[in-house]
Amino acid sequence: MPLHIPAHCRSRHSGFTLTELLLSIAISGVLLAVALPSLGSVMSSTRLNSASAEFFSSLLLARSEAIKRGANVTVCKSADGVACSLAGGWEQGWVVFGDTNEDGLHDPAETVIHRGAALDGKVRLTGNLNVARYITFTAAGATQLTSGAFQAGTLTFCRESETAGPARQIILSAAGRPRLHKLTVQSC
Repeated sequence: MPLHIPAHCRSRHSGFTLTELLLSIAISGVLLAVALPSLGSVMSSTRLNSASAEFFSSLLLARSEAIKRGANVTVCKSADGVACSLAGGWEQGWVVFGDTNEDGLHDPAETVIHRGAALDGKVRLTGNLNVARYITFTAAGATQLTSGAFQAGTLTFCRESETAGPARQIILSAAGRPRLHKLTVQSC
């Protein structure tokens, strides 16, 4: 027996009219235009958080290894994960190693503990004078320059830009304790 549908429930039209379709596309375009800048900001913040957390954990690893080994452990910027770089920023990557001769440079006989990969192309990581090239932790967990003086400083993570934007800083005390801080920089 066939199904009977009353006449008032039957429709001659199915689907959307061209006007309805264009209106839906226009509304979607406006919503997308509003959401994209916010999405870019979230992505940028996530990249900064990820990069700073990765470097922060490398510092904590170096400090704990220095205490565990009872010897100096150094973190230096390194483009190839083997030799310490004297030029460029920390964003090129870094290496954590047991610094047996206490010179702040990785030698072939020294054990590599960890290699940090290069950061996203737009993330910059710079250190002030005392931490621009290397960071050394002693057996007591303190930081020390190759001259024997205490080493304290600030490392700044930011997105490459000529305008103000979010940044992260790792502040390293002379006692060797790093801490993470959020801030806004005028340019990077």
